[in-house]
Amino acid sequence: MMAGSHVALGAAAWLAAAPLFAQPAVAPLPLAVAALGALMPDIDHPSSWVGKRCRPFSLLLTRLLGHRGATHSLLAAAACFWLLLRPELPLTLSAPFVVGYLSHLGADLLTPGGLRLAWPLKGTWSLPLCRTGSAFEPLLVAIILSWAWSGADGMERMKAGLRELGVCELPFQTPGLCSPGPAGARLAAVARP
Repeated sequence: MMAGSHVALGAAAWLAAAPLFAQPAVAPLPLAVAALGALMPDIDHPSSWVGKRCRPFSLLLTRLLGHRGATHSLLAAAACFWLLLRPELPLTLSAPFVVGYLSHLGADLLTPGGLRLAWPLKGTWSLPLCRTGSAFEPLLVAIILSWAWSGADGMERMKAGLRELGVCELPFQTPGLCSPGPAGARLAAVARP
């Protein structure tokens, strides 16, 4: 995926994961750290956004390990979890960085190029939903961003809005969308005068 997509997906991943770390989801610093983490796996590609800014190191990594090598493997994922366990690193920085980094791996897994998860062994894993730079990439990113931004409360607000519009009174209604649920009932009660 392209750098902009990785930044957006890193932010989306942090929005979804922040509550698991008891961290604020929309605070500027963790979002920026998640975005940076989402760009870091491509340090092994000199033409990438981060590779251009760390060119000598990026060229060295590319020559030694290749693109989508060690930085896109289970070894890198294990290093991410190791970062989370380091008591000297504040969780307010390590958690968003790791979430962003892992979001990059997840996004690249959705491209035909996939990941060499078992690096240094040969073999690529992928779930090829979209090509890097294709017209489908921004649509996929927008769908994931919408899902992450709305979260559980967003879904409940959407259900309450559908009930207010009368959609739930149509003969072809979808019970899953129209059932109030505890939060939905509360939102519906607040929405009515």
